[in-house]
Amino acid sequence: MKAVETNLLKFLQGTKQFIIPIYQRKYSWTINQCRQLWNDIVRAAEDEKVKGHFVGSIVYIERGLYQISSVPQLLVIDGQQRMTTLTLFLLALGKAIEESGQTWDITKKKIMNYYLVNNEEEGDLYHKLILTKSDKDTLINLVSDKKLPEEYSVRVMENFNFFLESIKNSGIDLNKLNEGISKLIVVDISLDRDHDNPQLIFESLNSTGLDLSQADLIRNFVLMRLEPTEQTDLYTEYWYPMERSFGNLNDSAIFDRFMRDYLTVKTGKIPNIQDVYSVFKDYVYQKDGQSVHEIVEDIYRFSKYFVNLAFQTEKDKGINQVLEEINTLKVDVSYPFLLEVYNDFAEERLPKEDFISILKLVEAYVFRRAICGVPTNSLNKTFATISKEIDKSNYLESTIVAFLNKDSHRRFPKNEEFINELTVKDVYNFRTRNYLLRKLENFNRKEIVDIESYTIEHIMPQNPNLSVEWKQDLGTDWEEVQNTYLHTLGNLTLTRYNSELSDKPFTVKRDMDGGFADSPLRLNRGLGKLSVWNKDEITKRAHSLADQAVKVWEYPNISDDALLKYSKKGSGSENVTYTIADHPELQGEMMVLFEELSKRICNLDSSVRMEFKKLYIAFKTTTNFVDIVPQKSKLRLSLNMAFHEINDPQGICKDVSKLGRWGNGDVEIGVSSIDEVEYTMFLIKQSFENHRDDE
Repeated sequence: MKAVETNLLKFLQGTKQFIIPIYQRKYSWTINQCRQLWNDIVRAAEDEKVKGHFVGSIVYIERGLYQISSVPQLLVIDGQQRMTTLTLFLLALGKAIEESGQTWDITKKKIMNYYLVNNEEEGDLYHKLILTKSDKDTLINLVSDKKLPEEYSVRVMENFNFFLESIKNSGIDLNKLNEGISKLIVVDISLDRDHDNPQLIFESLNSTGLDLSQADLIRNFVLMRLEPTEQTDLYTEYWYPMERSFGNLNDSAIFDRFMRDYLTVKTGKIPNIQDVYSVFKDYVYQKDGQSVHEIVEDIYRFSKYFVNLAFQTEKDKGINQVLEEINTLKVDVSYPFLLEVYNDFAEERLPKEDFISILKLVEAYVFRRAICGVPTNSLNKTFATISKEIDKSNYLESTIVAFLNKDSHRRFPKNEEFINELTVKDVYNFRTRNYLLRKLENFNRKEIVDIESYTIEHIMPQNPNLSVEWKQDLGTDWEEVQNTYLHTLGNLTLTRYNSELSDKPFTVKRDMDGGFADSPLRLNRGLGKLSVWNKDEITKRAHSLADQAVKVWEYPNISDDALLKYSKKGSGSENVTYTIADHPELQGEMMVLFEELSKRICNLDSSVRMEFKKLYIAFKTTTNFVDIVPQKSKLRLSLNMAFHEINDPQGICKDVSKLGRWGNGDVEIGVSSIDEVEYTMFLIKQSFENHRDDE
């Protein structure tokens, strides 16, 4: 590698061509960045004390396969943004000189021949700077003073026009501006392909990760190491179509999310979104047997599944309909699992009917949990790892069992819990209330009703100042009834006559034009036959709709034999259930202490569950975070943490990392009285938060 500080204009002089590789991102400097450069040039022009102004480095590959042309072709791997912007400034300056009709120290022709073109060459070699894709044609036409291409680069034109207008409107002497740009300094860094590693140098230049997205870094990492012909083939066949499917990556966040999900599928671990690039590199280095071509082809294949999931572009209408429902629930954390299932479907390891069944299973699992208020903080880990529990020779059956075997905060709520919660839940303020009512209305219906053209109607009005008729219908405890049942499923329906229905008495709402008796909606069936609307009718309708809901979002029906076949308990190992009776030390004061402590631990979060083991009692969230070993005079607690992680101002914790102990973790504490519970909970919470953060 050779690095030398040099004058920008001298750097551009001579016969040479700078090529922006196809894998580099498009030209992206904004007006704000151009304005900063303009201010720097003006300052250098007007201040005689400024002898030079540094504008950054230009890094390129100098030798090797890029030297086969009569014109040295230099592959730019860093600095394309400033090179392009400075080229646009020089173009604008040349045009302003030409249009002024005056004589200046430099002419437009000299600017062109010295800095922008190789005057003796033809075709692409004529141009000193070759950009990528639409940027390329726009810049070439600007330099050649030709009509812009039909799909021109808006950013290139915006910035060129900014410089042209700034030069014309500033009133600054054009000789001064020429002096200003003559003071610009760059660091000329040339790499030898045979001896330097462009990728490592590129990473060190972008080590903060602020300038380039994870998508940029991954693309460069994949393509930079290849020969030019391979780069072109791989980019054209896979990478460019993938970028287009993601919307040309104007917002790289969605590609970064895809790569995180892809890596989750491949590694079984969920990388932090900011670490996707580094995790991807590790993944590639571990795939010694796979070529770059095979890896990119695999990424491209999975990207098509992701686009179908995220944008619902699957051509099969039956599949796409379920994907739309899943995305209504906004459960992106399911994507790693769904990507793998999608791939198995595409590879014909899974029939279409079973694929749709699994999609509906995920939809029901997520929605039932939402209705039942089950914490969602473990869903990402559930979906990242559940495929490990699936026997792909019995794909659908084993997938169902894998979901049904989840317990506690990962559970698939059964019908009884689902019905109980659905009938009492505040559905009106539920995020997916429209989805809920739409699915109920259109269940087993061939003529689908577009409920987006309807509004939600409270049968019993929201107005706290109810009419005399409403108070009579609801009874003496009408206020309590209204407060309790107002926003529940039983009291909600759909209408296009919301303003007309308003707070009118029930019988008026029922019989008017467009009223409940006149409604074509199934949700309003039965309302036209009622003479009164009260607590009993609300409850009755809620249970009727809930009974329908368990058919819409089905709890899978599977035999006990199938459950046993895939269950760990069916593997032949001894299945023993322990209870508090297996811990005789828990009596008297120790029992009182245990009951107080266990109550406080379980109240930490709804995901916490207590399990009695043979020699200790475990308290779990994702896994054990505290275990209690009952003893005659104290409770011995094991916190599942490394000893150095615990914050223990009182110094009561003991490091048992090198001792044999029942329970999990390296931190041990003894509790012998109620007075110690408060501080003990301070320590236990640290272990709980430590494990909850892992979800």
